[in-house]
Amino acid sequence: MTSRRRVVVAWVATVTAGALLGVGSAWLWLTCTDPAGTRIGPWLVNLEAGSTDASLYTRARIALKALLALDRRETLYYIAQQDDAGRPLRSRCRYLISGSIPAARWWSVTAYADDLFLFPDAEQRYSVSGETTLNTVGRFSAFTGPETPVSGAIKWLPTPGDRGLILTLRLYNPSPEVQADPGALAVPSIQRQGECP
Repeated sequence: MTSRRRVVVAWVATVTAGALLGVGSAWLWLTCTDPAGTRIGPWLVNLEAGSTDASLYTRARIALKALLALDRRETLYYIAQQDDAGRPLRSRCRYLISGSIPAARWWSVTAYADDLFLFPDAEQRYSVSGETTLNTVGRFSAFTGPETPVSGAIKWLPTPGDRGLILTLRLYNPSPEVQADPGALAVPSIQRQGECP
């Protein structure tokens, strides 16, 4: 092999290795790291989502995960992948989600599998929202889990299988106070109920 050919082969190998390392590290960062944002208990809110000031990585993460993000004046997104005790959420476990009504025109809590798709359910119970979940003192409560809870009085989001669970709290037209400081929201608690098989 001539010296010129060795130089070309070395150059091609270096460029290829650099490209693979760059693409691989970007992919790992986008898919395996915790997104930037403010953590409030088990919930994380990304203040850049939907903003024209969002970084390129934030935009890429939103595009990659197929989420439509609106400006925080329209919608705030709080994501939870762990319970109040810091344990990862699992679909096979049962959780009680409860809290005061968020300061927004409308709100919802949706259960997603770890691939960011909804869990299959013939009755299409994918989220709880609004006044349908209120108890007598004006708080809301809902269960998640693979089996129907004993009490039918509380809303239930079925999460069949054994995989990761992601909860998303959406606030539509949040109050000006919450828009100014999303970290000040009294977020719902997520408490595991009983043992997790």
